[in-house]
Parts: sequence; structure tokens; C-alpha cells
Amino acid sequence: MTDRKDAIRRAYDAIADDYLAERSAEPPATALLDDFADRLPTGARVLDAGCGAGTPFTKRLTASLAVIGVDFSIEQVRRARENVPGAHFVQGDMTRLAFAADSFDAVCALYSLIHVPMDDHPRVVRELHRVLRPGGLALLSVGSEEWDGSNPDWLDTGVEMYWSFPDSETSIDHLTDAGFEMLERHTVKDELGGAFPILLVKKPDP
Repeated sequence: MTDRKDAIRRAYDAIADDYLAERSAEPPATALLDDFADRLPTGARVLDAGCGAGTPFTKRLTASLAVIGVDFSIEQVRRARENVPGAHFVQGDMTRLAFAADSFDAVCALYSLIHVPMDDHPRVVRELHRVLRPGGLALLSVGSEEWDGSNPDWLDTGVEMYWSFPDSETSIDHLTDAGFEMLERHTVKDELGGAFPILLVKKPDP
């Protein structure tokens, strides 16, 4: 699994500018993200897990929230720091978040968990649950059907990119097993291809 994760990190390093150019200012998931942000108090502390270059999602969140973005790719983090100076960005692994328990009021992970090797998905959602405060919300995109594979020439860059995810019901089981409560489920087309369930979940109060 380490080799696969390193390959994904290197791929996102290599295509940082190409990927940024392909993401529009308002992809289809924007409406759900805006609704998510509206549910949070001004200044709430939010973790954007798998933030990429910071646009468009992290940038929209910073309009009213205190955002920390984490990404596996150092090149993505460098661009995020340039693109969204109002947020703080660190390089890190979603399976081992370097934050204390109950650190965030909310968590967002859009189009990032789907790259994590499938066996690590339960660990990631446990980490997201750990760093989220009781009563906090999380907005996550997951796979619709189980798939583990790659595109050898993603975005016509000549770079191979990998994806790995279980079906949506298994992802929901992972979330509930970690202690999350399901609130809403939507399916949204991604401008780069496919359609993905986006789940709104909550870490219940004690």
C-alpha cells in the first residue's frame, strides 16, 4: 500500500498545474459545499482533508471559516498556499492526521478519500472522527460502486493516477462504525468524470 500511496503523491506532484487548470471556479459540488459552510458559525475551525491546490473548495470555505488544509502532495500544498493565503496548509497523510482529538468544528473531504487505498478507508474515517469535536459536521465524497484501478494518461498528462474505493453502502458502514451519524446523501456529477455520492454526517454529542 505504501508504494501505491507514493505513486499517487508523485502523480499529484507531477500534474499540479494541469489539475488546477481543469478545476472550474464552481464545480457541481459547490452548492453542497456552500450549504455545508452556511450550517457552521462564522469563524468555525474546519479541516479540508485532501485540499489539493486550494481552489475552488478551500477558497470558498475561507470566506467565513478558519480553514486548515492538508494534502499528501507537497506541490499541491505549495500552490494552495499561493492560491488561498487566508488559510493554513500542511503536507500530511489522511490516515495519520497530525492534529489533536476534538480539534475541528467541521471536516470536508471532497474527491480525496477516493484515492486512498481501499483497506485504509476505515482508518481515515476514524481519524476524521477523532479530530472532529462532538456535534461537528463532515462533508465527504465516496464511491458509488466498488472500484480499484488507474488511468495511465489522466487529464492527457502522460501521468498514471489511481483510485480505490468500496461501494457507497460499505463507506456508510465505515462511517457509522467509526461513530458518525448519517444526515444527508446526495449524488453529484464530477466535472472530471463520473458521479459520486456526497455524504453529510455528524459526530454526535456525548
